[in-house]
Amino acid sequence: MRLLFIALLSSLAGTAIAQTATLSPPPPPPPMNTEVVDEDLEPQITIIKQTDLTVEEFRSGGKLYMIKIIPKIGKPYYMVDERGDGKFARQESLDSGVRPPRWAIHKF
Repeated sequence: MRLLFIALLSSLAGTAIAQTATLSPPPPPPPMNTEVVDEDLEPQITIIKQTDLTVEEFRSGGKLYMIKIIPKIGKPYYMVDERGDGKFARQESLDSGVRPPRWAIHKF
């Protein structure tokens, strides 16, 4: 039994040495591109602080698409232009309220 155990350990040690001998360091990663291709693709946020509230305006491509209003007292809410026609609708949160069904069809 002892001989079998020693043979098993020596075979494992031999494979570990063989594996470490064949490893080579990985190639360096490619350089990162830090240039912004188009600044119009990034959203622009304008923060306007007033005495009783703070307004954050979100623009993409120069077009205003969402306004976040943070009052001093109360919960923040959003004004969202859903159709792109310039008419904003109030939303209490950015959660659309759509919930996918999560029915259990069969339990194992």
